[in-house]
Amino acid sequence: LIGSACFIKWKLVFSRTHLYPAGSCSLDNTFSLKKAFRHTSTEEEHFSFQLSPSQINDILRAGELSHKILDLNGKNANSVLRFESNQLASNAPIEDRRSAATCLQTKGMMFGVFDGHAGSACAQAVSERLLHYIAVSLMSRQTLEEIELAVECMKPVLPILQWHKHPNDVEYREVTSQYFENLRVYWQHLLDLDTEPGFSLEEAMICAFKRLDSDISLEVQAPQENELMRNIALQVAFSGATACVAHIDGVHLHVANTGDCRAILGVQEEDGTWSTLPLTRDHNAFDESEIRRLKREHPRSEEKTLFVNDRLLGILMPSRAFGDVQLKWSKELQHSVLENSCDVEALNIYQYVPPNYHTPPYLTAEPEVTYHKLRSKDKFLIIASDGLWEMLSNEKVVKLVAEHLTELNMQKPQLAFEKPVNLGYMHSLLLQRKNRGIASLDQNIATHLIRHAIGSNEYGEVDQEKLAAMLTLPEDLARMYRDDITVTVVYFNSEKIENDYRNNE
Repeated sequence: LIGSACFIKWKLVFSRTHLYPAGSCSLDNTFSLKKAFRHTSTEEEHFSFQLSPSQINDILRAGELSHKILDLNGKNANSVLRFESNQLASNAPIEDRRSAATCLQTKGMMFGVFDGHAGSACAQAVSERLLHYIAVSLMSRQTLEEIELAVECMKPVLPILQWHKHPNDVEYREVTSQYFENLRVYWQHLLDLDTEPGFSLEEAMICAFKRLDSDISLEVQAPQENELMRNIALQVAFSGATACVAHIDGVHLHVANTGDCRAILGVQEEDGTWSTLPLTRDHNAFDESEIRRLKREHPRSEEKTLFVNDRLLGILMPSRAFGDVQLKWSKELQHSVLENSCDVEALNIYQYVPPNYHTPPYLTAEPEVTYHKLRSKDKFLIIASDGLWEMLSNEKVVKLVAEHLTELNMQKPQLAFEKPVNLGYMHSLLLQRKNRGIASLDQNIATHLIRHAIGSNEYGEVDQEKLAAMLTLPEDLARMYRDDITVTVVYFNSEKIENDYRNNE
């Protein structure tokens, strides 16, 4: 994970390249681009940074996902109106993942952003599994007993989550049954507790994060005859992922964060001005409380080696993450597991033991959980991987969303036209639309944010030439300029929130 200090001015490199017009081209799939769009290597003889506006839009919009909450009988009972999400790859393939689902037990909605490193395997597994672990943690004893009985009797189990997925979201179908079995072991553990599980939401989220990370660690140590499943378990455990998950139920918002993804609220004051409310802090070497925490957990003799060059043990930017067992296990356990593996080199498993590795674990997946009671002035929640925050400040992101909302409202078709509708009037309407610019055509706010993150110039305006260049950077160069970016924006139903307060008075 490369920090913003490593991003050098784009024009320095671009001015040294030979440009030529690109031909017409189309998307290969959601996250990867054909060579005509994105070059695979700087070794190529020529590469072009010229894209048409429609080609730029095709690339930016390929990962769009949006979902509007159903309005039943004219009464939207949910405090979430809708959400919009998107992602853009820098790594090939992308290492970020996202999740969105309705928890069928609490009726709350959950949104997660997962930033993978050393490959996508861990982020993939966490994106598939973590929301299930949270949902199970929130279940009553009676519900857990009903589910366990259904499994014992080989009857269908009622779904735990209603997923809201992008058509191109991938799944580890080969290990679905194993993931389910381990989830079952978790709910059996909850049933073995002497008392009603009855976790608070904060406890449920913390317990779910820690339990899933523990399962990831145990799965790779367990004997496994199936080579494919064994390899997947290795890849998941030896790669890593940070995670930020929000649970929204009525006016109750909980955000659990492990690592350097970030969640913020956009707040509109009574006078119409906008402000930002951060709900997470980045877990890394720049956070004083994280430095103090790690110093407390390790001997004083290691104080100077815990963070080297602003990285944990000189290796990892975030100081909390799933997976990354090479920063959690003893050296002996690492050697034992890797020696019994088939072809670790082919799997690209990171085998380097850092210097000053004396008292593991150095890394934890335990999240910090923030609670916020929603108010009618809280208009939207933004969760994004650090690829966005390296490019844009919290305040700039809220400003862009707020301005975009205003602009979209202005673009809504008028119910009445001037009569008669003459050509001059129509011409002025078309001119107004043209003057609002290309960026305003984004219906999905996450796309709008990504467009600005990679394409903004020093004045905060989208530079089409820079945008095209950033989208066509060769794979071996792109990571120097930008990270994978994943953004989810959740819009709140102010009227429903206001009614909740009135009803509880």
